[in-house]
Amino acid sequence: MSTVTGDPAAFYRMQIGAWVKERVKRTPNCLQIPAKGLDIFVARDFLTARECEQVIALIDKDRVPSGLLSSNGDPEFRTSESCHLKMSDAINVRVQDKINALTGIQPEHGETIQGQRYAPGQQFKPHHDFFHMNTEYWEDMQRSGGQRTWTAMIFLNDVEAGGQTWFPEANVRVTPRRGNLLLWNNMDEFGQPNHYSLHSGMPVEAGVKYVITKWYRERPWGRG
Repeated sequence: MSTVTGDPAAFYRMQIGAWVKERVKRTPNCLQIPAKGLDIFVARDFLTARECEQVIALIDKDRVPSGLLSSNGDPEFRTSESCHLKMSDAINVRVQDKINALTGIQPEHGETIQGQRYAPGQQFKPHHDFFHMNTEYWEDMQRSGGQRTWTAMIFLNDVEAGGQTWFPEANVRVTPRRGNLLLWNNMDEFGQPNHYSLHSGMPVEAGVKYVITKWYRERPWGRG
């Protein structure tokens, strides 16, 4: 069993995890999804149709092939397109403020919102959003805010077929629905990386899928 003994950072992650969980459980229109070993919620109609359309237009304007923090040698691992949404656009500020208000996490702990587009056949194979601490990139992540805690993902459109977000270890599969927000904790109840948070963006079979993702860090993002 995981513990937090001797690890102040894990103790903080445990506290913020429990605090956000209880906050979201009390939020109207937010439902906790039954899941094995994972705290995960859906907030229905979190964005309006107009807000989704505005963000989609910005993703289409700036999208480029998606990258990976660390290459694994599989060219088919992540085949989507993505972009960092600019806070000079009022709609992005409005969306970010709504996400921050839902989680209650200090805004400075949040990374820049990333927009993503999946055409037919494109996917993001199973991965974790938390940082693996035995990697070359870990020291850089430590200096820029430390471990990722919560992930907020918003579906910007309905998808004709495919494109579900799948958590194979937690036994959860979520179909994209325009305006719905998906929120989950990448840490377990002890503030340690939670392997039940493994998830994938399944291949789109028909249509195009648009989402945005915002990650939160244990410390202010971009600072030591």
